[in-house]
Amino acid sequence: MSAPAIPLRLTAPEPGWTVEADVVVVGSGVAGLTVALRHAELDPTAKVLVVTKDVLSAGSTKWAQGGIAAVLDPRDTPEEHLSDTLVAGVGLCDTKAVRTLVTEGPGALRRLMARGARFDRNPNGELQLTREGGHRRRRIVHAGGDATGAEVQRALVEAVRAGSIEVIEHALVLDLLKDAQGRARGVTLHVMGEGARDGVGAVRARAVVLATGGMGQVYAATTNPVVSTGDGVALALRAGAVVRDLEFVQFHPTVLWLGEGSTGQQPLISEAVRGEGAFLVDHENNRFMQGVHELADLAPRDVVAKAITKTMLETGRDHVFLDGRHFGRVKWESRFPTIYAVCREHGIDPVTEPIPVSPAAHYASGGVHTDLSGRTSIEGLYACGEVACTGVHGANRLASNSLLEGLVFAERIAEDIHRTRPEPGEPVPARVATGLVDPRVRPRLQAHMSAGAGVLRSRASLQATSKALRDALWTPVAVPACTESWEAANLLTVGAVLTGVAAARLETRGSHWREDHENRDDNEWLGHLDVTLTEEGLRMTYTPHGEAMPPRLAQELAAAGLDPAEVDALIDRALAEDLQEAGDVTSLATIPSGQRSTADVVARRDGVVAGLAVAEAVFARLCGGRAERRAKDGERVAAGDVLMTVEGPTRAVLTAERTALNLLTHLSGVATLTAGWVAAIEGTRARVRDSRKTLPGLRALEKYAVRCGGGVNHRMSLSDAALIKDNHVVAAGGVAEAFRAVRERYPDLPIEVEIDRLDQLGPVLDEGAAEILLDNFTVEDTVHAVQIVKSRAKNRVALEASGGLTLESARDVAETGVDYLAVGALTHSAPALDIALDLRG
Repeated sequence: MSAPAIPLRLTAPEPGWTVEADVVVVGSGVAGLTVALRHAELDPTAKVLVVTKDVLSAGSTKWAQGGIAAVLDPRDTPEEHLSDTLVAGVGLCDTKAVRTLVTEGPGALRRLMARGARFDRNPNGELQLTREGGHRRRRIVHAGGDATGAEVQRALVEAVRAGSIEVIEHALVLDLLKDAQGRARGVTLHVMGEGARDGVGAVRARAVVLATGGMGQVYAATTNPVVSTGDGVALALRAGAVVRDLEFVQFHPTVLWLGEGSTGQQPLISEAVRGEGAFLVDHENNRFMQGVHELADLAPRDVVAKAITKTMLETGRDHVFLDGRHFGRVKWESRFPTIYAVCREHGIDPVTEPIPVSPAAHYASGGVHTDLSGRTSIEGLYACGEVACTGVHGANRLASNSLLEGLVFAERIAEDIHRTRPEPGEPVPARVATGLVDPRVRPRLQAHMSAGAGVLRSRASLQATSKALRDALWTPVAVPACTESWEAANLLTVGAVLTGVAAARLETRGSHWREDHENRDDNEWLGHLDVTLTEEGLRMTYTPHGEAMPPRLAQELAAAGLDPAEVDALIDRALAEDLQEAGDVTSLATIPSGQRSTADVVARRDGVVAGLAVAEAVFARLCGGRAERRAKDGERVAAGDVLMTVEGPTRAVLTAERTALNLLTHLSGVATLTAGWVAAIEGTRARVRDSRKTLPGLRALEKYAVRCGGGVNHRMSLSDAALIKDNHVVAAGGVAEAFRAVRERYPDLPIEVEIDRLDQLGPVLDEGAAEILLDNFTVEDTVHAVQIVKSRAKNRVALEASGGLTLESARDVAETGVDYLAVGALTHSAPALDIALDLRG
């Protein structure tokens, strides 16, 4: 499906004025103002500039009714909040991002209260907590009953006004300024004001933070204010940043139905109303949510919105009802005064009649892709709040997580800017195609988006929408550069991307509902659609979901004594090294995006294999396909043996190849070398064991590979046992003094000691060493040491031979009667076993 051509820059006059700042924050909601306030706290000398499209107090934050979700009840836990969020996100949440949210959230909320935000409390002074859809605990704080956003906005605006933060109001951001290396260097913007800062200007800054809110105005009916025209996402796309998962637009299920054909911003009926016990009914008074989901009317928003839409289709109606008549007037007026007043303004009394509701566009779960510090794919450009895709929301946002996300990740951005102190060069002119869109197409564009890319989507509806967006580019008259045409261009940009990715995702997941692909498909679609805008047009990339490890693999690793989380973190680091900037450019250039292949992991040399589960975890992370192992860790394999067969998207298989083989060949090399030493001393009582001479970050895996080769492990860390060496003896003033120092501080810890001369053995035995390491002893001296220990030791003392060992001398040393041969080379310098990946033709 082709997308309309999108300009890489908006047509606009050259900037007529310029201001300098250390940090420019675009947007004045909870995310933007928190970034500004936190950075000003960290660096009071820095110049922080906030630019906002309307007045400082406008934007989406003030419209938030329900509240802020955070673990404040002692009976609640971050793990439960995490679990509820992951369930709502339908498999696509970034668990690390969610854990960051739920663990740092309570502190961020308390800091918001310290800035002056006042939340509703019980008569005893405790915060009132309520529930909303998808939450299994009461963890939502609110203010003014149902005016939480307004209170948050008030507190933050007052804090900004009281400080040194500079503000430019009525400023529509246009495009990103970059230096010669492509780093963010500021923004251009148009100020609808008077005097020196009227018209198009430029803000030059060391760091740029996008906090522009949502893009709900791309639809005909939305809960978003009129300023929510996707300006931040559109700017990021034109700048070349990665935008992720834009198809996941959440439609709030209960928006006040204002009559047939109503458009624009619609009044929201907060989910908290259902949290307090209101329920949905159709025109025949049937409670249709019962039986749809275990939480019924408090199911996640995508479930409720879909159920309402299906009910409307089945009954031929354009709305359903939310029944809260049992609340009574006192509760309506005290708990939901804003909603009650809005309903009365439109001639509805919720005390005596149910409220007519229908779904409307509400929240974008996708957006500009960021890491956990809010960094985008462009250095110096950050994003937070609804404009960003942090990974917290996955395919569907959990109620009341949005304000919390704005708080948590805004603070992280401020801290990252303060820590890294970006220093971009001078901005350079952008020599790219420019363009505008006739603002008169805006209502038509919004109508097409609602009809074809709304709650219900299909191939036909998305094709029709895409064609309508292409047609919207054509106009017989010149388009003037003005606010209306810039907004229309932004709406067309986000609409084109949204339609394209919605057409590409051939499944139903979360807030993306395909009528022609009604089921969730984790085999093909457990991943993200990343879009970048280039001079050749939109480029879409499927990125397998980074959560990766199937439970079966995690259980297998745990049974092998490995921590699955540590293995995951290792894979994270390895892939991050490989997939910098544009990713696997060769595979992206040479392999069609939909191509799938089968490949065999094949041994090129004889050896012992180790790390197959780890390699499979890498393929699972990127490919999400099928893997079948033909060998087991610890088995001896021959050249030509197929160790594992993997199947999945060809690009992903080849992108995963190097990381998987790096780990597999190294660990198999360790196992193979260990097996050679074990064979050399077979028949003796001695055993081969490793040391702490491991590669950084690989100790646990390398020691596992030693076990696969038939060896045993010595200490994992410096705290497993005390090991007194010559330098410790010198520092303590003698062997006896070193032993006493260890016993006094760690009375229950076993004490090992390393000696390099035979005359040191007696004093060590006298002190009661549990194990003695014979370093660089000759075979003859080792024999004497064994005899002395047998004759003098009162208790069992283990002996280890180490240093200067070779495979040729190993058996002679083992036959002396020592317990262990310690071979640091097993983990430190084992040659890799040659293993390759062969793509089947």
